[in-house]
Amino acid sequence: MPENITRVNCPTCQEIVEWKQENQYRPFCSERCKLIDFGEWASEKNAIPGDPADPEVLMEAITNQARNDSYQ
Repeated sequence: MPENITRVNCPTCQEIVEWKQENQYRPFCSERCKLIDFGEWASEKNAIPGDPADPEVLMEAITNQARNDSYQ
């Protein structure tokens, strides 16, 4: 019986990639494309739209989460 293998385009170069366990870089075709993508996120060329986080609110949320985790 033929195996159904999902194929996707590499987000960086658009090469067709088989989505399977043996492909350690999926959804990328190679380590190079994976690192290029990482660099774009690190340099903030890529970003998820939204309002910037207020540092005080963020710190309060982290502190509250840490307290909750310590009670469990």
